[in-house]
Amino acid sequence: MKFPKCDYTPLGIYPIVDRAYKLKPLYEVGITTAQLRIKEALSGKALEDEVVEAIQISEVYHVRFFLNDFWELGIKHKAYGIHLGQEDIQEADVQAILDAGIRLGISSHTPKEIEFALGFEPSYLAIGPIYEPISKKLVYDTVGTDGLKRWAEKVEYPIVAIGGITIENIHEVVKTGVASGIAMISDVLTEGEISKEKTRALINAFAY
Repeated sequence: MKFPKCDYTPLGIYPIVDRAYKLKPLYEVGITTAQLRIKEALSGKALEDEVVEAIQISEVYHVRFFLNDFWELGIKHKAYGIHLGQEDIQEADVQAILDAGIRLGISSHTPKEIEFALGFEPSYLAIGPIYEPISKKLVYDTVGTDGLKRWAEKVEYPIVAIGGITIENIHEVVKTGVASGIAMISDVLTEGEISKEKTRALINAFAY
């Protein structure tokens, strides 16, 4: 089991958004990787329409788009990639995702979870929380940049750092030299909507 690669360009600033319409302004300022993680209680046709919209706009901008969790819809509508958490991956048909030629990203929060995730030979591995998360309650111990570097030594796949990373501390993560991508949720937003200004600043900080 070995999932397709995400090409050799760093994943870069990797926003995670809750609605498809938020993707376009991100792509307009140069984001090349993004994820849709739907938190609203969408179901049926409304959920599928949201996924289709996200995939279509991402294809227009040639962006590496990952769909969180809804792997059946990802396969049906030929998403670039699917992202699964540790619990989700145990319930998903991982072989079906592989057979569809879709890329797979997996979340990990501990060395044991990293070891489990690497058994799938994913397209990338997300490690976190690096710092205390802004968008949700802290469930796992923070990894910190030292932990990120230490854990990265065992990983030969692209790494996405996630959790509590902001414009104020992003340089510390970039300086580790191990993150192909840095996932962002709160820091690309102003009052819940995409801020192009903040996103540009993050892109510049990643390239620093």
